[in-house]
Amino acid sequence: MKISFHGADRGVTGSCHLVSCAGKQILIDCGLYQGGRELEEENREPFGFDPAQIDFVLLTHAHLDHCGRLPLLVKRGFCGEIITTAATRELARIVMVDAAHLQEEEARHRGHRSRHHGRHAHTLAPLYSILDAFATLDFFGRTIVYEQPVELAPGIRATFLDAGHILGSACIFLELEEAGRQRSILFSGDLGNSDRPLLRSPAPPPKADNVVMETTYGDRLHKPFRPSVEELYETITDTFKRGGNVIIPTFALERAQELLYFLREGVDKNRLPGSIQVFLDSPMAISATEIFERHPECYDSKTAELFREGRDPFLLPGLHFTRETAESIAINSISGGCVIMAGAGMCTGGRIRHHLQHNIGCDECSILFVGYAATGTLARHVIDGAEEVRIYGEKIPVRAKIHTINGFSAHADRDELLAWHKQIGNPQRTFLVHGEEETMRSFANHLKGTEIIMPALNETFNI
Repeated sequence: MKISFHGADRGVTGSCHLVSCAGKQILIDCGLYQGGRELEEENREPFGFDPAQIDFVLLTHAHLDHCGRLPLLVKRGFCGEIITTAATRELARIVMVDAAHLQEEEARHRGHRSRHHGRHAHTLAPLYSILDAFATLDFFGRTIVYEQPVELAPGIRATFLDAGHILGSACIFLELEEAGRQRSILFSGDLGNSDRPLLRSPAPPPKADNVVMETTYGDRLHKPFRPSVEELYETITDTFKRGGNVIIPTFALERAQELLYFLREGVDKNRLPGSIQVFLDSPMAISATEIFERHPECYDSKTAELFREGRDPFLLPGLHFTRETAESIAINSISGGCVIMAGAGMCTGGRIRHHLQHNIGCDECSILFVGYAATGTLARHVIDGAEEVRIYGEKIPVRAKIHTINGFSAHADRDELLAWHKQIGNPQRTFLVHGEEETMRSFANHLKGTEIIMPALNETFNI
C-alpha cells in the first residue's frame, strides 16, 4: 500500500493524491493550479502517474483547485470511474465547463496577440476544451450518500463524510486491506467553518492511521462571524453615501450564495435599504445558486426551514441575474449605488476584471474581498496594497477603498483544524497539504502525538 502526492504540496492549489492498494489506483481529487503564469504552466506538466492506470477518482468537492484537471486526466487516457456526492457532481459539471470556456477564450486572446508578435499558435492552445469537459461527465459513476460506506473493490472501502465547506463537500475515509494487512487513511478535503448559516458543520472524523489534512488557514484565526456580517453592511452603506459601487470578487460556489443570504437578511432587518440593487454577474454562480436550491439535504436546520416555508433564502427584491454578456456590459453604465458580485474570486479571469477596470480607479467606490487570494493573483496584489494594477493591458491607479473581510471564509481556521485533528485521536502520521509552506510549519508546531510530514511534489510513502 502506498500514497503519493501530485498537487497542493507545499502550495494551496492543485489538490491531487494517489493511493495504491490491492492492485487498484485511487486518485483523491485532480485539481487545477491557480495563480501566476508559472502555476498555469504547471498544469501542463505530466501528472506524475499514468492517467490510463487510474481506476477510481474520489472527488471531495467541486472547487476548481480540486476538480479542474479532471478533463485533462480524461484527455490523457483516464477511463475509470469518478465517484462523489450528488451535489458535487452537479457543481463540478458547471465548474469544469466554465473553466474550459475561459481557457478557450484566453487562448483566442493570446492567439490574437501572437499574430502581432510573430509567436507560434501551438503554444497558446487551451489546457482542455469544452468538449473535453463534457466528455469527462461520462466517467462520473456512483453518487455517494454521506456516512454510507461503499466498496470500491475487494479490500478497499470508502466513506464520505460531510466536510461543511461547500455544498456536497466531503472528507473521505479509506479502509484498506492488502495481503492480510489493514490500514486506514482519512482525507480532510477542505474543511468548513463550524456553526455557519446555510451548511452543516463538518461531521466528526473517525479514528484513522494516516491523515491527509489541508492547512489553508493553519496559521491564523478568522475574524468573528457576526461582526464580519456587520462590516459587510457598513461597507455597502458607506460606499452608497459616497455615491459609489461596491465590487465583490466572488467565488461562484458557496460564497456567492452566502452573500446573497446575508444581503437578503440585511434588507429583511432594515440594515440595508430595501431598494438596494444587486447584480450577480456570473453565469456559473447563477447556475450554482439553482443547484443549491435542489439540495436541501446539505443545509443546516435554519436554512432548511426557510425552504420548507416556501421562502428562498437567496432572493431579495433588487437582485438581478445577468447571464448574457450584453447585460454584464450594461452594468458599467451604473456609476454608483449598486453591489456587483462577479467571478472570479481571485480576479484571475472572468467578468470581475471588467468591473475592476471600470471601478477600481474611482475614489467613491469600494472593492470588497471576502475570500482567499493566492500568491500571484490580481486579488492578492490589490489586497497587499498595490498602488497601480494592469487590467487588459491598461494601467489603472488604485483609488477605490479596499476592504478585506476574512470572517466569510469557507475554510476552517487554525483552532477549528486543530479541534478536528484532535478528534481523530493519535494518528501515526499526518500529511500536511493544501497550504503555503510557512503556514504548514506554523500549524505543525501545534500538532502533538503524530509524525508530521509535508510531502513534496510526486513524493511517495509506504503505508
